[in-house]
Amino acid sequence: MAFIRRRWTPEEADEWRKEDWMAIILSPLAYTALAVGVALSLLALVIGYIILAVGIGLTLLLFYVIDPKLKAVSAGYETKQKEYLENLDKIVRWED
Repeated sequence: MAFIRRRWTPEEADEWRKEDWMAIILSPLAYTALAVGVALSLLALVIGYIILAVGIGLTLLLFYVIDPKLKAVSAGYETKQKEYLENLDKIVRWED
């Protein structure tokens, strides 16, 4: 069993799990590292390039962690939306 789960059903992805908490921690770290890294890189400081690289790495890790959950939730909502629109179409056309 992998530490970071990659396969989700829409129902499972809608629940709070450790991947959500990882995203809560990673997102401000990645944003801050990117902002500070870009600012210091524009000043041509070596530490800026290092912080920028760390920020890019954190952003990629964040994407790796949370993207499968977001795709699963999105697929679930698309299915519900399709069913709703089909039902609405039947109602508008006065079908059973």
